[in-house]
Amino acid sequence: MKQTLRENLAYQPVELQFGTSGRRGRVVDLTQLEIFINVLGELEWLKTVPKPEGGIQPGEDVFVASDLRPSSVRFVEEMGGRGEIVQAVCEAIRHAGCTPVFQGFIPTPALAYYGFGRRRASIMVTGSHIPFDRNGYKLNTSVGELLKEHEAPVQQQVARVRAAVYAEPFERSLFNGRGMLRCGHQPLPEASGEARAAYRRRYLDFFRGQPLRGQRVLVYQHSAVARDLLVEVLESLGAEAIPAGRSETFIPVDTENIGAELLAELQRLVAEAELRHGPFSAVVSTDGDSDRPLFLSVTGGRVRFHPGDLLGMVVALELEADAVVVPISCNDAIDRSPLAAVLEPKTRIGSPYVIAGMQRALARGRRRVVGWEANGGFLTASPIERNGALLDALPTRDAFLPILVVLEAAARQGVPPAALFDRLPQRYGRSALLREFPRAKALRILERLTPQASDGSDLPGIVQSLKQFFRDEDGFGAIERLDSTDGLRIWFSNGDIAHLRPSGNADEFRIYAVAGSQQRADEIASLGVREPDGILRRMERELDV
Repeated sequence: MKQTLRENLAYQPVELQFGTSGRRGRVVDLTQLEIFINVLGELEWLKTVPKPEGGIQPGEDVFVASDLRPSSVRFVEEMGGRGEIVQAVCEAIRHAGCTPVFQGFIPTPALAYYGFGRRRASIMVTGSHIPFDRNGYKLNTSVGELLKEHEAPVQQQVARVRAAVYAEPFERSLFNGRGMLRCGHQPLPEASGEARAAYRRRYLDFFRGQPLRGQRVLVYQHSAVARDLLVEVLESLGAEAIPAGRSETFIPVDTENIGAELLAELQRLVAEAELRHGPFSAVVSTDGDSDRPLFLSVTGGRVRFHPGDLLGMVVALELEADAVVVPISCNDAIDRSPLAAVLEPKTRIGSPYVIAGMQRALARGRRRVVGWEANGGFLTASPIERNGALLDALPTRDAFLPILVVLEAAARQGVPPAALFDRLPQRYGRSALLREFPRAKALRILERLTPQASDGSDLPGIVQSLKQFFRDEDGFGAIERLDSTDGLRIWFSNGDIAHLRPSGNADEFRIYAVAGSQQRADEIASLGVREPDGILRRMERELDV
């Protein structure tokens, strides 16, 4: 028999990589061995970090939680028998000399909030919004998220752990030739309810009393991990919260890609519920791990989707932020609003970049620092006081705060939620994507369309190439400006904006559209992903050669 674990693996390992935030991969590739190596490497790195900077010490608790994806906590036959990722995470924590404490099935921000408050690292097992056949996890230090500057030293430590684990004698290894724990199925640890309770208290203490009285809200539950907690919090604050659309099959709701099919389903659920309960003011939901909100106002029985970047604007105005950080993909209504005066330089896409921008604002003396992403995840880098109540900082994406702020503001002002959005500069957005579009291919396409010459000498040729895809006959004006901060953002003379970017977590190619009307924004997004001759497909045929 071969001697080492690596020599006895009966498959070719696929190494798990960082995405936009956290690590994601196909479930069929997520062996428990691969999870163990990466988690152990990250924890070993954290043990080298000073405690005030987020480090951990041997013997400490490490908090663990999970979303509702089947592979998070059990083996999935149709995924090659892979799964029980939480159990592999707990094994790695024990191997690092720490104690795993399972906090159950709770939102990602609930786990982070609890960990930050107790200065303990935490690991959320989740694939977030990406399709069912993928999963992963996200590690937080004891004081915040892993930032992009951490990834290189983390990867070096993971490589050292990988070499050591692979070199172990096979007969003494924890893992079999399939890369799974030899012990087989392991039950989940008993769940603590402390993180869930602390997260719930955060909102009840800040909003106080029943400020949502009079708001009848439909809660689209699907397979979101916060589906029951969101109903509970809304009701505790005085709203009438009606759950609908609960699913025991995982549904990958992407709050940046709300298509016609989901809108039609939500319209149907509202129509059915209004027959029993009367008019609704809003439909609210989250993505799978509940760090991204979904908000739709309801007027005269008709639903209206409000994208996360506009949702963030309403929240920042209500919280009277003195510094705002958003990524380059956000709706440019912010540049035309009162928030332009407190807007920090726009960042690349992903919460680590937004957090770094917020840290820079704090270093400059700003006191009410917030940020958000186009997906709606809202971050607070500083405590915020209002009416004698204090909201603790939570510098990670959160879905509950934006939902609650908008509903509370509407109730307090005696207006429907839609009115809060109608006050914003009227710029409209839509995003769409092509799934199963190899990320490497999308990157090659964008490289050919991104100016490389320092003197801009290649810009005219790139503009000419782009006009082949963004054609006059499709309503696009002349190209006025390009920005390659993250992907490629294109401004047109008629006010249209198109932004192309591959996903950081999955093989998806996304287009963000902004325009002067919702109809035009929808049209641009549709032109981008139309099959088989949309903008992205034509780029694939003509540029990826």
